[in-house]
Amino acid sequence: MILHPTVIANLLAAYISSFMVLYALFYGVQILKYWDIENGHELQLVLERKTYLISTLLGYVFGLQLLSLFLYIFTADSLTPLFVGAMCAAGTLNVDAFGYPTLVLKIVNFIVAGLWLVLNYADNQGYDYPLIKKKYLLLAFIAPFIVLETLLESAYFLSMKADVITSCCGSLFSSERTTGLGSEMAALPALTMQRIFYGVMFFTLASGIFFCIKSVGGYFYAALSLLMFLVSLVSIVSFISLYIYELPTHHCPFCIIMEEYHYLGYLLYSLLFGAVVSGISIAALSPFRQVESLKFMLNGFIRKLALASLILYAAFTALVTYEIVTSSLVIAYEVVY
Repeated sequence: MILHPTVIANLLAAYISSFMVLYALFYGVQILKYWDIENGHELQLVLERKTYLISTLLGYVFGLQLLSLFLYIFTADSLTPLFVGAMCAAGTLNVDAFGYPTLVLKIVNFIVAGLWLVLNYADNQGYDYPLIKKKYLLLAFIAPFIVLETLLESAYFLSMKADVITSCCGSLFSSERTTGLGSEMAALPALTMQRIFYGVMFFTLASGIFFCIKSVGGYFYAALSLLMFLVSLVSIVSFISLYIYELPTHHCPFCIIMEEYHYLGYLLYSLLFGAVVSGISIAALSPFRQVESLKFMLNGFIRKLALASLILYAAFTALVTYEIVTSSLVIAYEVVY
């Protein structure tokens, strides 16, 4: 293991999160089995007091979980000078077999942790905790992924060897490489992906605006929001990165977080992840709009989530468009005779 301050910070955050989530799950199982707001027995009173503590605790834990994604990427980037061949986080994550699986799991956990925070906020607005069993069912779903993430992250950092020669991002995200998901995304036609990106974004924003006005089509917008998130991730590799680097062969999605590119990647990814969490939260909350204790606040809250998602996606698109327009790179059509 490489004893680096950011590595220690990552592992400390991971183990704290896992311990706290398992602690909360222990009481969450009791709430799922015995919670009955209509009953005034002693166990119910104990569970009501415990849920205050657990909800507050998980609010901080999942907030830490959201930050841990960016801390992990920052750490991978800061360790770059320690490995031969690594030019950015892409090479560091390829040092052993656990780097990229941990990153994928952190992305998934970022989204589900964000969903839990939204569900918890809505539940706390009702006088009778109407969503309490739903949010602890979600916690039971999330907990194994949080623990698995901690195990993978530990394996990643503990397996690091300073004498390892790794691959640079130019190799991992090369359109000329024949294998690997990164190379497959890099090989996608840039202009075609550009049309797909703006086309899907247009329908996503139009659907979101329609939902905000008519309060109809929330599930459709949530689905489009998730689709737009995936399209955006592929687009960053396929063509967005090219305009930022002003190089037709540099497809790396990690170099954009570096200082020489003004840490632009952190802003892009923050906008994108905030947009998808806000967007899919609409689908998570929509089934409960007729709950009596939430009836007067939930519709407005869902509309605010849709508006937040729209603003974040629009800001992401505006930033991408600005980079394209101001870039000196021009991607021309390939003429085939």
